Amino acid sequence: MSDVPIRFSREMRKRMLASTKIKNPRGYLKLLKGLKLAHLAPETPAIAEFSTGETMGHSADRLAAAFGVTRQEQDDFALRSHHLGAKGLESELKEELIPVGVPPKFEVIDTDNGCRGDSKMEKLQSLKPAFIKPHGTVTAANASYLTDGASAMLMMSESKAKSLGYTPSVELKDYMYVGCDPKEQLLLGPAYATARLLAKHNLTLKDIDVFEFHEAFAAQILANLRALESSKFCTESIGVKAAVGSMPMERFNIHGGSLSLGHPFGATGVRIATTCSNRLKRENGKLGLIAACAAGGQAVAMLLEHY
Repeated sequence: MSDVPIRFSREMRKRMLASTKIKNPRGYLKLLKGLKLAHLAPETPAIAEFSTGETMGHSADRLAAAFGVTRQEQDDFALRSHHLGAKGLESELKEELIPVGVPPKFEVIDTDNGCRGDSKMEKLQSLKPAFIKPHGTVTAANASYLTDGASAMLMMSESKAKSLGYTPSVELKDYMYVGCDPKEQLLLGPAYATARLLAKHNLTLKDIDVFEFHEAFAAQILANLRALESSKFCTESIGVKAAVGSMPMERFNIHGGSLSLGHPFGATGVRIATTCSNRLKRENGKLGLIAACAAGGQAVAMLLEHY
C-alpha cells in the first residue's frame, strides 16, 4: 500500500484508449481537441469503490446509520481489537509472522507497528470523524489502517498432501461467494455469505468453534453482526428462514483483527484462514468460519474443519 498505482483522470484514460485506434496524424489532432490541463492531473489515491467513486469510509458510516451502530460501540470494538491484537502478537500470533528485510538497506522488520495495545478510550473518543463531517462516526481509530504485507498458504488435495508427506492442518469444507449492492450495502456481504453458508449445511453459530472475520471498519463488522441478529433482514434480504443469531464474542477474533493488525489488500484472506487454522488446533475445535468483504459489494465466507 506504500506503492499504490496512481491513475490518470477518467477523461485522460478514455483518450489514451482511443489513441490505440488512430491511424493518421489528423486522428491525433482530433483526439487532443478539448483536452484541458486538468485532465492531465493524476487522481489522488483513495480507498474508493470503483463503481460508485465513494470512499469505503463513507460506506461504513452509511451502514452504521442503517443498523444503528453508535460511535461508542465502534470505539469499544476498536479498543477490543487493539488490546487483543497486542496480546496476540506477544504470544499466539508469533508463529504466523515471518521477519522481512525492507529495501533499500534491508533492515529487518519483525514486529507489526500499527497495533496499539496501550490505546485508551479517552484518546479514541477525542478523534474527529474522518469521512462524514461533522456528524459521522467513523474515525481513524475505528477503521483499519493501511499497511504493507503479504501472505501465503499451501493448499492441495488430501491425497496429494499425503503423497508428499505433509500433515494437513484444516480441510476447506465449503465456501460461499456473494454480491450485494455496491452503494448501499458495499461492506455488508459477510452477513449474506455467513447466513447462506450456515443454512446450506444446517449449522448454527453454536456449531462453530472459531470465528475469524475481516474488520474493515468497526462500523462494518458491527453492522454485519447486527444484520445476522435481525429476523427481518435475514428472512427478507438474505433469504434464510430465520435470524442467524448473536455472535459469541468469546470465540470471535480473539487475537484481534484488521483494525489492529492492519489490512494489506490481498493478504488478509490468508491471514484470517491461517489464524483460524491455528486456533482450531490450539483450542481443540472442529469447525471454523472465516468471512471478508471486498470491493464491488462482494464477500466470501469459508467453512474450515480441523483435520
